[in-house]
Amino acid sequence: MSAVPPVSIAALRGVRLTSGAVVDVALDGDEVLAVVPAGSPLPDTDGETLDLTGYLLTAAGAEPHAHLDKSQSWDAIRPPFGDLERAIESWHAFALTLDEDDTLRRARSTALRMLASGITAVRTHVDLLRGDDALTGVRALVRLRDELDGLMDIELVALGGPTIADEVFEAALDAGVDLVGGAPHLADDPIADLERLIALARRRDVGLDLHADESLAGADTLAAYARAVTGWHRPRSAGHCVRLSMMPATALADLAADVRAADIGVIALPITNLYLQGWDADHAVPRGIAPIGRLKAAGVRVAAGADNVRDPFNPVGRCDHLETASLLVSAGHLAPEEALAAVTTGARDVMGLAIAGPVAGARADLVAIRAESLGDAVAFASADRVVLHRGRLVSRTTVSTETAASVPTRSAAPATAS
Repeated sequence: MSAVPPVSIAALRGVRLTSGAVVDVALDGDEVLAVVPAGSPLPDTDGETLDLTGYLLTAAGAEPHAHLDKSQSWDAIRPPFGDLERAIESWHAFALTLDEDDTLRRARSTALRMLASGITAVRTHVDLLRGDDALTGVRALVRLRDELDGLMDIELVALGGPTIADEVFEAALDAGVDLVGGAPHLADDPIADLERLIALARRRDVGLDLHADESLAGADTLAAYARAVTGWHRPRSAGHCVRLSMMPATALADLAADVRAADIGVIALPITNLYLQGWDADHAVPRGIAPIGRLKAAGVRVAAGADNVRDPFNPVGRCDHLETASLLVSAGHLAPEEALAAVTTGARDVMGLAIAGPVAGARADLVAIRAESLGDAVAFASADRVVLHRGRLVSRTTVSTETAASVPTRSAAPATAS
């Protein structure tokens, strides 16, 4: 990580919006002050000016569902390829030997890759561990949040199963964790575990972010979750929800109405669920992605994230919100505009963050990508990016490519007789 402090930016010149318009943007501290046609006068503010000719400007990426404590552990664990159950078993065995400093190192590497791609807000789950020290991961990620303060916003979610006592959740919240999480659909009694987690969050007056319905034909917890939190004042969201992709249209419509009434944000996680789901399918392998296009059409707040990165739950991942957007287009059948919204403004909405983007009055969390259009950005995901967090330049990546001159290798065609 560079020791150079973030640079305050006053203006962005010659940048293209997703509409195709080329504009200049004035920033005032952490807020977008004005967006005007390129070459127009801008109000004077303090900071430097960036020439972003050739770049496309959007709201910064937001990652609404990460597991930074697990990230980049694949090589150390060498887990078998397989489904969710095998991944959980592999992780639990490794977690018995988890080291705080190593967890911090891996998490930092992943977070900085995210920042370079243009992600300035991350919500990460952190496991409450079995064994003598349940808070190893919590301490590592609290340290990471402190380290990266001023570069990106990090929210922590305590992730514990039914065998993790309430006292351990309480200790994690006391140590700096922000929200209560869990995966009640995996418990022997899913509804009892769901009710316990909701009661814990209510007692501590914090938000909920639950893994929900994370298999194609498993337990239904989302409906009970919606009924239990309707009218509650704290943020609540549900990740995965892949069971919904297998539901008949009428049943999905009824569930979507309940989720909308409960104001639960649904977070699709295409890359991990494409890997984990469908291993036991007899015939065609289903996609296993939450149907956020249909949910959005029904009025549900939706977002998408990358979930796991190179750990037993997903052996790949590029820490790039545009990778997630591309998968939403190809596997989730969203238009590029909808896909980009799900990983930027939609993700921030589900996370309860301030509106960001190249709009006057919005938070100046922005990413400029070398691209001619929104479609080019999602398809090619150029690594040339300029990242602003709260109006300050926090990351810049410039890629250089050298291509050899063409040298003919074919013999000239023989002359033909006239």
